[in-house]
Amino acid sequence: MRLDGKRVVVTGAASGIGLATATAMAQAGAAVVLADLSAEKGAAEAQRLRSEGFDAAFEALDVASPESVSDFAQRVLGAGEVHVLVNGAGWGKAQSFMDNEPEFWDRVVDINLMGPIRLARAFLRPMVERNSGKIVNVASDAGRVGSAGETVYSGAKGGLISFTKGLAREMARYSINVNCVCPGPTETPMLMAVPERHREAFLRAIPLRRFGKPSDVADAILFLAGDRSDYITGQVLSVSGGLTMA
Repeated sequence: MRLDGKRVVVTGAASGIGLATATAMAQAGAAVVLADLSAEKGAAEAQRLRSEGFDAAFEALDVASPESVSDFAQRVLGAGEVHVLVNGAGWGKAQSFMDNEPEFWDRVVDINLMGPIRLARAFLRPMVERNSGKIVNVASDAGRVGSAGETVYSGAKGGLISFTKGLAREMARYSINVNCVCPGPTETPMLMAVPERHREAFLRAIPLRRFGKPSDVADAILFLAGDRSDYITGQVLSVSGGLTMA
């Protein structure tokens, strides 16, 4: 799978699935813009990729801020066209719904749903004018089947799945593919923050008997970003070791 000549934006690229995705894109020949709220780590990862001979740059981004998204898009598009947008930034924590505060709801929805919506709007117009492009949204299997202790997160990711399908229908006339990848429990900082007893329960329920690796999810995103998925749009692909078979 090659992406030579393509320019790719990956949000949430300073760690976890986002970083694995940015690395896979760079290794496939793309010029990659890593975006993250963590400027120090994101810049360091972009520098690492450049030191390995890849085309990588970093831009700071807060997906929860409309102003940050607008400024980010202007900077990135001002430097050249974008062929692929990967909405990889996400956030949540395990907590009973009855213990949630409204501020927590707002943050979860802003990052996991409104962030991808804002970014899609910011990068779509040039894709429409060019009559080509790919958007890959990273949701979660929690958004497909629900997850106890992640109720609002499940709702936000479920909204992202539905947004993906609606946008795919609207953008098909412009030859723009919009798809969604849903990771199951994956070895990321977010999973490590889950209580150990919950992680053990997850592991027992996964038919392949292991947690996903960020690279497992990155491989699925790479496929949906490349030419071999040109006839695929509006689809939801779970990468969960068989945990969900919806």
